[in-house]
This record gives sequence, structure tokens and C-alpha cells, in this order.
Amino acid sequence: MLDLICSYENYLVKEKQASGNTISSYMRDIRQFIDWLRQKEGEDILDATNSDVCDYLSFMQSQGKSGATASRSLASLKNFFSYAVSNGFLDHSPVSDEIHVERGEKKLPQVLTGKEVELLLAQPVCSDAKGYRDKAMLEIMYATGMRVSELIELNVEDINLDLGVVRCGGEKKSRVIPLYPAALRAVTDYIHEARPVMIVDPNEASLFVNVSGTRMSRQGFWKILKFYQTKAGIEKEITPHTLRHSFAVHLLENGADLGSLQELMGHSDISSTQMYTHMINQKIKTVYQKCHPKA
Repeated sequence: MLDLICSYENYLVKEKQASGNTISSYMRDIRQFIDWLRQKEGEDILDATNSDVCDYLSFMQSQGKSGATASRSLASLKNFFSYAVSNGFLDHSPVSDEIHVERGEKKLPQVLTGKEVELLLAQPVCSDAKGYRDKAMLEIMYATGMRVSELIELNVEDINLDLGVVRCGGEKKSRVIPLYPAALRAVTDYIHEARPVMIVDPNEASLFVNVSGTRMSRQGFWKILKFYQTKAGIEKEITPHTLRHSFAVHLLENGADLGSLQELMGHSDISSTQMYTHMINQKIKTVYQKCHPKA
């Protein structure tokens, strides 16, 4: 079984080139199912049946897990068992097409207003190296809508200051996104004024580094974002993904078409991009109900 788990994880990394978050979620879901199986029947995952999968999903919901969480676990198990079948570990998958989970009403993500974005971006003070770095990171996040994993994976070579563009998303799924003038200015100042002071190794490839001079982590950026949220007095619950959502909604509100937005966001399926049109429609409906005298 250990060979199968390691083989599957290697497949996600090398062949699927899944993000670190996706791999972590898939493997966590699979290991939690394995632990549940052992406690329930002392079974191996290769002995799992369709009934086991159904019982596990029921167990999750009895523990108060949301429909979205159970649905994600089901998808993780379905992908894992499909891999096991295609690679000869099993004859057939215990996850049948009849198994499904009610996800419940999907909550729309939080989005900042234009004024809130301006307020947030204005918080870093470029009086020291950290200020220059923080300003550049926040500006790039809003300028490009990239994922936080893509932000921290950027290398210096991914920025073209002459063309005013940044490349992100890895080798096979890379995309090139332009930077608006303020974002280009912020990253230029950081590269020229702050980064040389922060790095320890002159061969360091990472664009954004921490106080130790090594690559910035997800947790490090999250703490920086929360610090400036508090400083700006923004009461909404902000995550790194909030800037990505705000980028998408603001582009659509200003006339961007879905196809172009899909390319900028790096979505493989346009249905992911269409979520933002639903958000705009919901916003319009809310404004109408609040402001129309007959509503």
C-alpha cells in the first residue's frame, strides 16, 4: 500500500504538476480515509468497498463536516482509485458514479471595493527594505490576480522590467501578465533598492525573500497581509485569495471579457471564471433591492 501512496503522490507532482495546496489536500483526504478504515474494520485501502466509501461520507457529515468538505474528499478518493485501477493496483474502483454529496449553497468569496484596495495598497511605507518588499508583493497580487503559491514561487528571472510583465504558473502552465505602472514601479524599487540588502546568498533565485534572505513562505505573506489589513482598518475577512477575487471582479466590472479573464487567471475551465459574473449579478441585485423605491 505504501508503494501505491508514494506512487500516486509522485504522479500528482511530476505528471499532473498539481499545486502544493492541491497535493496536500488530496493526500490528507486519502490518509484520513485510510485511518478511518483501519479504526472501523482494520482494512487496507485496497480492500475498500463502495459501502465503505458511502459509510465514510456519512461519518464525515455526522461529525459536522460541510458538504463542500465531504464533496472534496469524494473527489480525492475518486481520483486516487482511478489511478490505482489504471496502474494495475485494483481491478475496479470502489467509488461508483452513483455516489454523490450535496454541497449545499456555495458561499461567494469576499471581495474588496476599489477604495478598500487603494487603502490596503497605501499601507506599506517604503522607509526600509521590508516596506519596499511588502509594497511590491501587494501591488503584484492585485495587478495580476495570481495565486499566493504563484507569488512566492516567483524568481527574479520571471520579472521583465523593460516589458513590464511577470511570468507565473510554472513551466507547463505559465502565463505572462502585464503590470500596471504603480506595480511595475513598486517591484522595480524593491529589486533595485531592497532585495540586494535582504538576500544573504548572491545566487538566491527567489524574487521575494524573508528577513533570513530565503524564499518567502505562504504563512509569511499571510501574516504580512493581516498586518496591513489591521493597519488599514478594513473589517472584512481578508485572505491572500481576496486580492485574486477582487482583481477578477474589478476587471469584469470595467469591461473585461470572460475569455481574457480566464487566461489572466490561469483557469483551465471557464466555469471557474464564470463564478465572478455570478458575484457581479448578485451585487447588482443587492443594490437594486436596497435602492429601488419599489423593491
